[in-house]
Amino acid sequence: MTDAPQTLLKTPLHARHVAMGAKMVPFGGWEMPVQYSGIREEHLAVRGAAGLFDVSHMGEIEVAGRDALAAVQRISSNDASRLDIGQAHYSALTTEAGTFVDDLLVYRLTADHFMLVVNAASIAKDFAHISAGIKGVGDAFAVNTSSRYALIAIQGPRALEVLQPLTDVDLDAIGYYRFETGEVASQRSTISRTGYTGEDGFEIFLPPAGSERLWQTLLAAGTEVGLKPAGLGARDTLRLEAAMRLSGQDIDDTTTVLEAGLGWVVGWDKPAFIGRDALVAQKAAGVTRKLVGFEMVDRGIARHGYPVFVKSEEVGIVTSGTRTPFLDKAIGLAYLPSTACAPGTDCAIEIRGRRVAARVVRLPFYKRG
Repeated sequence: MTDAPQTLLKTPLHARHVAMGAKMVPFGGWEMPVQYSGIREEHLAVRGAAGLFDVSHMGEIEVAGRDALAAVQRISSNDASRLDIGQAHYSALTTEAGTFVDDLLVYRLTADHFMLVVNAASIAKDFAHISAGIKGVGDAFAVNTSSRYALIAIQGPRALEVLQPLTDVDLDAIGYYRFETGEVASQRSTISRTGYTGEDGFEIFLPPAGSERLWQTLLAAGTEVGLKPAGLGARDTLRLEAAMRLSGQDIDDTTTVLEAGLGWVVGWDKPAFIGRDALVAQKAAGVTRKLVGFEMVDRGIARHGYPVFVKSEEVGIVTSGTRTPFLDKAIGLAYLPSTACAPGTDCAIEIRGRRVAARVVRLPFYKRG
């Protein structure tokens, strides 16, 4: 007897992707477009002009009530008390050991209302963790509102130019990791200056029923500047060039926030949050390993799971790796012992039974001008 095949979830734009000839693949329980015209072409469009992404598979969990701030402070690592209304920040849901349940964005909608944007594959797990974590905090409750939102991202140096004619909101006045509410193509939306590509851009939250019309409007508005629809493949190569961590690969429940090089998302002055004691102790003692970037010296492409060697000793595995279209070089991320993390350190990646020379480099690999 075999298990029944999993029924994949579909975003409100699924039929549009199929109609456009996108290659669809399973991802985190969803059927998503991995590419349209090709990963390289889509990647370069985002670096040079603009790309359009359907990221409606991401989850939204809202926390509200008189004690909502205390609840968010309890379950997330960063200091949400420092957020203005209309501001977001990057944070982590952590275990008592200081390792990752997930990474997330925290949006402060009002003084006592927050929206947490979590990864698609972790929505149910994250909601359970958040709900359990805020028990006893006071007047605060969590609701999984993922079905209320479609989420479309427009990313690239010409994203503002494409989007501005479609809204009366002054996009140039929205600071990085800030958001505003207004109409986009006559649809009520929340416009957030955030993204996962290393480029300037915006993520637009709107009701699912209006997502196809907005998608088509944005595609038409961006045609002249070279905007292209982009899939998960380009999103992954873009985020890797920018050294943005991928939940489930670069960060998980075996890696701490400090080992991942993300100590800046910890509110060290907060009196308490889940995992604080473990992270404070690790900070005092020093980490024994750390996530680093490397580039291949000899010919070869490192992939997720490949062994990493330093001085002939196996010391870790590649967590992310590929040859990226814009930098045109093979790069990757891996956890290495703290003694082997300095830029310039020689290492080797085992590729199909052969050890290929690589070198530790500074992160990020790419940073926009």
